[in-house]
Amino acid sequence: MKFIIAIVLTALVSFLAGLYTPWWTIAVAAFLVPFIIIQKPYMAFLAGFIAIFLLWGGLSFWISSQNNHLLAHKIAVVIIKSDAPWLLIGLTALTGGVVAAFSALSGALLRRLL
Repeated sequence: MKFIIAIVLTALVSFLAGLYTPWWTIAVAAFLVPFIIIQKPYMAFLAGFIAIFLLWGGLSFWISSQNNHLLAHKIAVVIIKSDAPWLLIGLTALTGGVVAAFSALSGALLRRLL
């Protein structure tokens, strides 16, 4: 149950913080949640990754679908040299997930240390 709560809380805090602050506040949110809610380090890592992977993947898809993936097609050609907006959305989600996962792992390990 703590795992599900950590996922939801990380995604919610990250979303709300992302409305008013830079993108990297996902790391702060992912750090604080396992610091407050005691978890094993590997579970914190997984919860942070899943929360932000789903959040950023969903938000990227939603924003991109609002303009029929027009901008995603153009950016995908520039960045990954392929006209694959789905791959660009996946890379966006993966990047956010990795940042949040390592931040959550740091929070869990610091909690364990203290």
